[in-house]
Amino acid sequence: QVQLVQSGGGSVQPGGSLRLSCAASGSIFSINAMGWHRQAPGKQRESVALITNGGTTNYADSVKGRFTISRDNAENTVTLQMNSLKPEDTAVYYCSAGRDTGRAFIWGYWGQGTQVTVSS
Repeated sequence: QVQLVQSGGGSVQPGGSLRLSCAASGSIFSINAMGWHRQAPGKQRESVALITNGGTTNYADSVKGRFTISRDNAENTVTLQMNSLKPEDTAVYYCSAGRDTGRAFIWGYWGQGTQVTVSS
């Protein structure tokens, strides 16, 4: 089992920045990728960004150039730096951990979720 504990988030005006962090513990050897997903009211959960153990990253088109995912393998933490935030970024953000099978990412573990609100 892998436990994920999130921190950060909150409310910010459009154009502002927020930072999300996620600390992983437990059977870390069983995962080789971590990421962030979000779910807005009335919408399906969507992938925002992911990073593999090797450092490969992938971003949703909607956040490219604004969000940056990074990982500290020594500390088993993943961070999402969110800049130039827009109202449409408002959602509950979830940290995820799982495996890159080469064909797909299987997300087996989830954080508790944290609200990000972008509003003037």
